[in-house]
Amino acid sequence: MSPTPWMRDEIESPCVQLCQIHPETSLCLGCARTLEEIARWSSMSDQERKEIYADLTSRSPAPTERRGGRKARLERAKSSDQSKT
Repeated sequence: MSPTPWMRDEIESPCVQLCQIHPETSLCLGCARTLEEIARWSSMSDQERKEIYADLTSRSPAPTERRGGRKARLERAKSSDQSKT
């Protein structure tokens, strides 16, 4: 008989390992928490964690419009070329 694995009774982090802070909203793109919430998570009470979880659904998601990348560079180059002719 194998021993029972150690389980914690605390509320788990909402982290989805997509850790990037959006420059405009200051929210993590993966879990929608602030940097302060992320940093304090391990020392928060269950009540604080529950309040944050309840608030996460009301936080606006990260903007879906891309700010750049290859497609944007190609479009800028194309419009620049067209304006020269």
